[in-house]
Amino acid sequence: MDKVKAKLVAAAIWLAALVTGSLFGEEAAPVVKLSVDEAVNYALEHSRTLKSSDIDLELKERASKYSWNVFLPTVQATGTMSRTSEYSPSTKAYAGIFSTLSQGQINMPTDYDKEEDRWSAIGGLSASWNFTPAYIAKIKIAKAQYEAGKVSWEQTQRETITNIKKLYYGLLLQQESLKIQQQTLRNAKERADQAQTNFRNGTVPELSLLQAQVNYENTKPEVDTAEQSLHQQIDLFAFMLGLPVGTQIELTSTIEPVYVEVTTEDLLAKYADNDLQVQSLLKNKRAAELGILASDMATWLPTLALNYSYQPVYIGSEGAWHFYKGIGKDDDWYDSGSFSASLVWNITNMLPWSANRQQVKDYKQQLAQLDLTMATLRENQKVEVRKAVDTLNQARAQIDAMGRSVTLAQRAYDMTARSYRNGSTELLDLRDAENQLNQAKLGQLNQRFNYISALMDLENTLNTDLTSAAAGEGSSADAHATK
Repeated sequence: MDKVKAKLVAAAIWLAALVTGSLFGEEAAPVVKLSVDEAVNYALEHSRTLKSSDIDLELKERASKYSWNVFLPTVQATGTMSRTSEYSPSTKAYAGIFSTLSQGQINMPTDYDKEEDRWSAIGGLSASWNFTPAYIAKIKIAKAQYEAGKVSWEQTQRETITNIKKLYYGLLLQQESLKIQQQTLRNAKERADQAQTNFRNGTVPELSLLQAQVNYENTKPEVDTAEQSLHQQIDLFAFMLGLPVGTQIELTSTIEPVYVEVTTEDLLAKYADNDLQVQSLLKNKRAAELGILASDMATWLPTLALNYSYQPVYIGSEGAWHFYKGIGKDDDWYDSGSFSASLVWNITNMLPWSANRQQVKDYKQQLAQLDLTMATLRENQKVEVRKAVDTLNQARAQIDAMGRSVTLAQRAYDMTARSYRNGSTELLDLRDAENQLNQAKLGQLNQRFNYISALMDLENTLNTDLTSAAAGEGSSADAHATK
């Protein structure tokens, strides 16, 4: 038994060494450095959501591009070998009729000489072409659906870009918050260590030591939770970009908003019609109107139907099984083809309870729904724009106020640092002043995030780029001031 246990222990040690070696032998995954613009560009190229949207747009584009194929004729070619049980003028018998007719005699055979006499070889080539003015309306419907698809594609792109940017800046905030919590944990650890030393020296009671230790132990779970939450958000960010989950990402941008001077009235007057939801509703309304037009045309206007058929029947003396010997010999073939031109009215479509007229009613109800949706969207647009503008103004005021808090915290930290160098302040007091400064900076960053987020929502609602315009005006003003 001892030998068996020894072998098992040795095997376990060998397996652990093997696993440990393989783990330590693996190379660490490279860190991907991304600015906010690089993250957006990567998402536009690799996002699975955008790729699916590209496929949907491609389907609508192809349907629009080849919608004219309704005008293509229907062409069919057939080849038939048929066997009859009763007499029919075919093959040798049919040939015998024509030979006797030339001599003024008619000898209708009543029996077949052989099996081949029962067979006939028939070819066929037919072409039909229909035209109705409703086809023109259907082509326009396909193009209108493609235009609506382009609006939906652009809307998906904008929403994806907005989500990527918001998550990027949100990760920056989480990183700064985690740094503050980690610093707080280190301060709590130093306080607990110092309380332990002071307790040993008899300068503080045991209660003070216990309070410092409890504070430190209570802070550790908060930091662990914050770290886990940050890692989960980074995994989600990588997934949205199209990167493998678990990719290490380093964010290189900072939270620096571009301020804009806007009012609700000016924005609605200039950009209200740019809203992609408004454009999508207009495209869908156009498609419904064309649907009514196509149904009316199909109901009240006739369809022009052209048909042509060419049906050669082999009547040569070689027999039906040897029809190929008659190729190129016009006397061995008989054509029973035809041509026709017709005007066709679908009377059923004219009935008020027919599927065609019911579809027209459906289109009209869709138009009524789209009008209601448009009115609701217009009012909601006013609410969203006003809300975004108010958030911009409030966030900018808070940024200025938090800027003053940062200035005061910086002065307090500088004074504490000088006092620490003079030996009149403890290290923990210096760390506390530093932590207060960091908290003030984080509060200012949070307000900057609120400003950037509200501005992105406003740009997404109005489908316009206010940031670039404001940045351009700022650059022009700076250049003018330099001159």
